[in-house]
Amino acid sequence: MIKREVAVIGIGTTKFGELWDKSLRALGMEAGLKAIKDAGIYSQDLEALYIGNMSGGRFIQQEHIAPLISDYVGLASYHLPAVKVEAGGASGGLAFHQAYAAVASGLYDIVLVGGAEKMTDVGENEASAILATSLDQEWEAFFGVTVASLYAMMARRHIYEYGTTREQLAEVAVKNHYHASMNPDAQFRKPISKDVVLNANVVASPLGVFDCAPISDGAAALVLCPLKRAKEFTERPVKVAASAVATDTIALHHRKSLTTMLSTVKASERAYKMAGIKPSEIDVAEVHDSFTISEIMAIEDLGFFKKGEGGRAVEEKRTYLNCEISINTSGGLKARGQPVGATGVAQIVEIVQQLRGEAGKRQLKEAERGLTHNLGGTGATAVVNILEVI
Repeated sequence: MIKREVAVIGIGTTKFGELWDKSLRALGMEAGLKAIKDAGIYSQDLEALYIGNMSGGRFIQQEHIAPLISDYVGLASYHLPAVKVEAGGASGGLAFHQAYAAVASGLYDIVLVGGAEKMTDVGENEASAILATSLDQEWEAFFGVTVASLYAMMARRHIYEYGTTREQLAEVAVKNHYHASMNPDAQFRKPISKDVVLNANVVASPLGVFDCAPISDGAAALVLCPLKRAKEFTERPVKVAASAVATDTIALHHRKSLTTMLSTVKASERAYKMAGIKPSEIDVAEVHDSFTISEIMAIEDLGFFKKGEGGRAVEEKRTYLNCEISINTSGGLKARGQPVGATGVAQIVEIVQQLRGEAGKRQLKEAERGLTHNLGGTGATAVVNILEVI
């Protein structure tokens, strides 16, 4: 039971990309200290840490991530509870949900949430194999299935059922690279054309290189506290109106549909109910576009567009900055980058920046309410958060 309303009072992020000169601990420390400074608090004010990280044990042979980050942020002497949260690509989003629940319940007052991943220290093939550990190992990965090939199956079925076109998939990448060109922390800051996407090498048909989010390094962090105390620390708190999680079968072939993620549908229904709003009341959303088809399915499953109309909505530029609903103003996973453990936290950082009016060249003209959508695997876990201006 939720006993207290919760606010985000501090945000911090590193640049995303191939950060060869920075370790995981350095990235976590940079984002964490930025969030603490932004919140206007001192390290000794923190009562707990929740860290999202998918697979430090495979990417950098480092487990026990939470106390590592706590140590290098300078909190070891305070002996705080520090918890690592893992849910595949939804690790950051679930870490936020756990921290939110801890503050809302009254267990803690001031909590740091972080997400971090160092993915480029291994080769591309090994990174792909590590990402595939979020799939069903016995019935999917064992037989050579990759995350990309499963999303390609979803894309094929979406094309078959709804007439979605290859060009509409490409438009997702074009839009997100355009948004990322205005984001100084994004991995890819150069706009691309539809022809570039369509003529790129095939990864898993119909998906090409530019339909897939990159391998990235990076970290992001947030500070949460009870809403009633938020103004003690900052004049710019953002209320967490809802945080909801849902799960589904881990294996894609066990699902009722390849074109609907019921985890997204159920998590968003719970979030809308908690916030007391409808999908039409969302101004800006960061959705999990690990592949272009993922964004199209997400904007349908979240209720922004009817099933089958997502591709057309992107093609008609209804999801661009300052249009019907602004989707992935950060550039999304596709262009901002995808350090998997950091993804869900970075999404919230972007929404907070938009609601505060601090998003620079990509700032929305009006932004009162935003949503984040973070997925694990092929949708076995979905986390949906709604934030709003106080």
